[in-house]
Amino acid sequence: MSHKTKITIRIILVILVMLFLYYSVWFLKFAKHYPRHIDLVAKEDYWGITFSKKFAGELGLDWKETYIKILDELNVKQIRIPIYWDDVENQRGVYDFSDYDYIFDEGAKRDVKFIANIGYRLPRWPECHAPKFTKFQKDIENKLTLINYIEASIEKYKDRLEIVAWQVENEPLLDTFGICPEGDEDFLKQEVALVKKLDNRPIIISASGELSTWKKEARIGDIFGTTMYRVVWNPVFGYFRYPTPAGFYKFKGSIAGMTKDKMIISELQTEPWVPKGTLADMPFDEAAKSFDVDQFRANLQYAINSDLNKAYLWGVEWWYFEAKNGNREYWELARSLFNK
Repeated sequence: MSHKTKITIRIILVILVMLFLYYSVWFLKFAKHYPRHIDLVAKEDYWGITFSKKFAGELGLDWKETYIKILDELNVKQIRIPIYWDDVENQRGVYDFSDYDYIFDEGAKRDVKFIANIGYRLPRWPECHAPKFTKFQKDIENKLTLINYIEASIEKYKDRLEIVAWQVENEPLLDTFGICPEGDEDFLKQEVALVKKLDNRPIIISASGELSTWKKEARIGDIFGTTMYRVVWNPVFGYFRYPTPAGFYKFKGSIAGMTKDKMIISELQTEPWVPKGTLADMPFDEAAKSFDVDQFRANLQYAINSDLNKAYLWGVEWWYFEAKNGNREYWELARSLFNK
């Protein structure tokens, strides 16, 4: 082989590598990966939301006003409610469930069905929500106290017919996100055993859709809940888009031994990803980088195409926050969805 030929081959290889790298960056960062056809036609009783009274307050909203608007304007009929440990037990052994009484009472008047989420790791940052008198943010030395809170929650609400399932913890074995102690599979099983002893409604265990194999979680609960994110951010790559097809989740569930009728989307991304700060102070042009209205529609259709049993949307508090600040496009899209 001549020297000139060798140089030519090297040049071609360099070009091919550069093209591959360029395509990879485009594919992950800029290709939208939207479903080809978007009609938002879902099966009956498919959509729900997660509502966090704590997060509504962090956005500067009146949580009761927000909640009633969700019920009466959006007409939501399926809601996942985190019952925050640090919200109901500020003083050891003294429980105040009055805010959650209000939530369930108002929902029951409107035929809403609830997933009641209990535990120390529950939705919203910092992920773990233990009372200040415990040391759960650093370690797990207060398991008995946690068990007492779980038992008190079940005993308080086990006669509520509007609660259709209990979710124990939230992504309890995910150790790469949140300010939390390391996940404890054995203790999680103890929590589940306690709930089963106290009540016979199904138990949901959730895991990250993209950062977990699901094999442990699939064996513990009656129903499995996956998160489903489309546009995320990290300090190395910035924003990037998952290219996975919608069927990925059902296929992954089958590998873990689950059928689709036992799988729900417990957290569908329908709010922006926050690289720093909070959603309350995030400029809209930054929010739109990960979640504009077109992305909202695409995420909804992607969830429909995944063919799982139900989908609980994540971000209702932010939709209302935007609506209160003059941008109603997210709120109105959601209203059209829930009122079909």
